Amino acid sequence: MSLQVSALSESDRPTWERLARAYKDFYNTPTQDAEYERAWRRLLAGDGVFGLGAFANGQLLGFAHYLFHTGTWAPVNCYLQDLFTAPQARGQGVARALIEAVADRARAQGAARYYWLTQESNQVAIALYEKLAQYGGFIRFDYPLNR
Repeated sequence: MSLQVSALSESDRPTWERLARAYKDFYNTPTQDAEYERAWRRLLAGDGVFGLGAFANGQLLGFAHYLFHTGTWAPVNCYLQDLFTAPQARGQGVARALIEAVADRARAQGAARYYWLTQESNQVAIALYEKLAQYGGFIRFDYPLNR
């Protein structure tokens, strides 16, 4: 399959939203329609977050959402926040192409670090990630801010 990775554009909205809803369902994170709208507008505007799509024959097969942030020890880090591939396109290099494309953008921004998270039960993704990156042994904790 010949893949092209590029920034998301307005015409990608219907397919992006279908994929984004499947992504949020996979991680069991209920999301309101207004949140999809807000996320889409921010991605298109580059408002602190950026979106790439992987395309074959003009069809959007997956997306990557990423952002840059500062840190104590480095002025620029890159975080791959969301990565999703359409089920029918899995195992065909879509996720790898998106990860590599974000890495190119991280290098261009002078990022000292490029990283992401996944659930420990996501063994299919972990199998790919172990080929591309290093597991640093960190465990994530989420503090509930609404209590």
